[in-house]
Amino acid sequence: MADTVSSASVPVMLGAKSYPTALEWIARRAEAFVIPLVALIVGMALFSLFIALVGKSPVQLYETMWRGGFGSWFSAQNSLSRAAPLLLAALCVALPARLGLVVIGGEGAIVLGGVAAAAMGVAASGAPAFFVILAMGVAGLAAGGIWIGAVGALRHYRAVNETISSLLMAYIAIAVMNHLVEGPLRDPASLNKPSTEPLAEAYRIGNIPGMDVHWGLVVGVIACILSWLLIEKTRWGFAARIAGGNVRAAQVQGLAVGPLIVGFTALAGGFAGLAGMLEVAAVQGSANASLAAGYGYTGILVAFLARHNPLAIIPVAFLLGGIDASGGLIQRRMDLPDATVLVLQGMLFVVILFSETFYGRFKAFNPDLWQRGDLLKRPDLLKGTA
Repeated sequence: MADTVSSASVPVMLGAKSYPTALEWIARRAEAFVIPLVALIVGMALFSLFIALVGKSPVQLYETMWRGGFGSWFSAQNSLSRAAPLLLAALCVALPARLGLVVIGGEGAIVLGGVAAAAMGVAASGAPAFFVILAMGVAGLAAGGIWIGAVGALRHYRAVNETISSLLMAYIAIAVMNHLVEGPLRDPASLNKPSTEPLAEAYRIGNIPGMDVHWGLVVGVIACILSWLLIEKTRWGFAARIAGGNVRAAQVQGLAVGPLIVGFTALAGGFAGLAGMLEVAAVQGSANASLAAGYGYTGILVAFLARHNPLAIIPVAFLLGGIDASGGLIQRRMDLPDATVLVLQGMLFVVILFSETFYGRFKAFNPDLWQRGDLLKRPDLLKGTA
């Protein structure tokens, strides 16, 4: 388990005798914050050059982006609504990553979770609202969990690369969704845009009191907190981290690596399927092609930017949700395509991946040197890399 220090103990460490210990505590945690932050700044700087090359003002762009995503209470609520599915989609990437797996097919789990939830809502029509919504949630969890859990099973039992299989299965899931929505589950009244039968108003998930944001945001935050507790405070999370570091060592220690891989990928897919259910029950009202809105792919960026930390996913999802929400305003005010924000997300993702090469290379982030006080006695050690 990772070393933890309560916030109350930090002032004590700042005493003269414990000063190196306090610096060691900061250094141990600073790297995971500083490097992604610098990568974010570099990515936005590169995007500024791109905007300048197409003849637009980067300053105006970021001002418009701020106004569209965070500049008012209305825009902040819009960003929070966009962040709700991103929280769950990012967990679909972050949880398997603790086992060393790169699963990028969350989009497939989202669309299948949405279709399963819509079908359950229509089939259970007439039952009490609480039980129908609960059944829809279970259906979404099950559909997403089975889909991504199959990716984990293929990885462990058949040595199929999880990155490729999850991406290919996402395309299959979207094709299955289109078939079901345009065929067996189609509402005859949906002419121009095929969709399932709309949910009754009683089965819709409403907004948080005092906010124009649906309850899916609360579900996503709770899911992130529970995922952090699972990873950091349980023996299953500890076993997953061991297996992610060295599978052979985990097997030698007697850990059941297969069930861990399948279990974590199934749980990750279940969260993505729950995101699809929330999109149907809180936003769309039915399952249709709008379920494939790209939340699963944006969730990849959220997870990598958060370093697969479930708690860090919460603010990062809000940031990316705000950027996504500003796309329409950028299109209207600056005469740029709505996909401009996708270009920004692509650049950020490339820079984030490149920044992975810098972890462990800077002496300033070496906690052992701070603990011994070496960097306090000889600041010249900060020069160069470890």
